[in-house]
Amino acid sequence: MDCVEGMKTEIESNSVDIIITSPPYNIGIKYNSHKDNMPFDKYLDWMEEFGKMCARVLKENGSLFFNIGDKASDEFRSFEVAQRIAKSLKLQNTIHWIKSVAVPEHNINIGHYKPINSDRFLNNLHEFIFHFTKTKKVKIDRLSIGVPYADKSNINRWKHGKSNGDKRDRGNIWYIPYDTVQSEKDHPASFPKKLPEMCIKLHGFNKNTIVLDPFLGSGTTCVVAKELGCKWIGFETDSKYAEISKEKLSQGRLAII
Repeated sequence: MDCVEGMKTEIESNSVDIIITSPPYNIGIKYNSHKDNMPFDKYLDWMEEFGKMCARVLKENGSLFFNIGDKASDEFRSFEVAQRIAKSLKLQNTIHWIKSVAVPEHNINIGHYKPINSDRFLNNLHEFIFHFTKTKKVKIDRLSIGVPYADKSNINRWKHGKSNGDKRDRGNIWYIPYDTVQSEKDHPASFPKKLPEMCIKLHGFNKNTIVLDPFLGSGTTCVVAKELGCKWIGFETDSKYAEISKEKLSQGRLAII
């Protein structure tokens, strides 16, 4: 069913710990049934209503991790959407999901992206994950997704390093590769399993944690929540994608990444 209606009628207020989702971007992606080209003002109104319902169902210390991308020719779209959601929630962190990194000076070239044919715009190699909360004061577990020190002498050099061991804050730049082979995907715009995994770990979780994905697609968020031992809820309007999600969750089949 529709997630806005679902969050209004099917979920108790202040009951969800973590929302992780990626809505249709409204940039012409070919979904099975959803038309991804509605007038932008109507799309913004839809996202504003979505934000209201997220605020309704989230606990006071809950988190919304909202993944969205832009067209290279329209880099303000994501921020316009985020501003509509910010009418109901507070933006606590802005995370950059990096899909490709090139550092020729160090002979580094990893990841991949969908190239554009343009003589005006650069290829867009990242998407946003906006972390919204009700208070902007929600504590997070930064070291749960921490990275080891490159220079091990820093472990004892810094006061916090001694207590944290060989881990430091990853920061808000996340390199997460994704699969570009469309024929192997169940959904044209699915994100990799590592993305919801990192969001859940960053917020913190236990066996009673409830994870919600309002735009479930092929089920990746709920599969990851299940693997981590959390409770999960998903909404999906398309019957084909809903069946794919149910199959994965019932059989324990891992999401394709």
